Amino acid sequence: MVDATHRDTDVGSMEGGIGVTALMVAAARAIETHRHDALARDVYAEHFVFAAPASARWPVRMQQVPDGDANPLWGRFARYFGLRTRVLDDFLLRYVHTGSARQVVLLGAGLDSRAFRLDWPPGCVIFEIDREGVLGFKHKVLNRLSATPKAARVPIPIDLRADWVGALADAGFDTAAPSVWLAEGLLFYLPTAAETYLIDMVDRLSTEGSALAFEVKLDKDLLEYRDSPLYTSTTRQIGIDLLNLFDREPRPDSAGDLESKGWSTSVHTPFDFTRHHGRGPWPEQNDALAGNRWVFASKPRP
Repeated sequence: MVDATHRDTDVGSMEGGIGVTALMVAAARAIETHRHDALARDVYAEHFVFAAPASARWPVRMQQVPDGDANPLWGRFARYFGLRTRVLDDFLLRYVHTGSARQVVLLGAGLDSRAFRLDWPPGCVIFEIDREGVLGFKHKVLNRLSATPKAARVPIPIDLRADWVGALADAGFDTAAPSVWLAEGLLFYLPTAAETYLIDMVDRLSTEGSALAFEVKLDKDLLEYRDSPLYTSTTRQIGIDLLNLFDREPRPDSAGDLESKGWSTSVHTPFDFTRHHGRGPWPEQNDALAGNRWVFASKPRP
């Protein structure tokens, strides 16, 4: 386990927009890690938070939050991210341990440390696609910790609005081998056309036995929840206006699109997994999580 006592604030910065949301999620994972009943543990998460000037003073333990779990951001929202981490960890590990998939593609990887903290079977390759600045920041922090990945890790520094398909092929991705894909906290930031293209490309690059998990928002009008405690507290406490970052075009039916291409899909609310695990957010009034769905898809063998 890495030493979590030193606040390293000179590694670099993650200023602005989606980079700062990655830090917010890292802080939430750190808080989850330090819970006695943690659903997921990420010992690297707090180091990302400490390393960026924008987040160096954010809490990484619930004891550092004056109102504790009653805080909409570091309580309920952080529990959401902790639950999401656990559910998607389980999804990835299930497919690589019980199937033949050994390629894992993290689309918009952000500060994901799964290559370092999960127990991967021999032969796994983890492709991490994100912007150069995000991956560079992550590399510097992990390098200072002398962190060692538990699988072959291939960072691909490219924006998903550029030719990420070509970059993935150049990095050694094998379209003839089964793969597991993850788009965590990504699609609602992308223009509709970019989401449609991404889903189409995942289908084209995936052979039978492959799987995909992604997160979407089904709200017809995101501004309906503009006064939700999750949004207002995030803006007030750390200066992130999520509604200003989300793409507000009508969203495509990506789950339906995959079904039309022959994939098997299941769509769940986060609250389904709160019930399953006995921990996580529950529905509430004026709920910014009401439209969130987690989609799991697999491409069956003939």
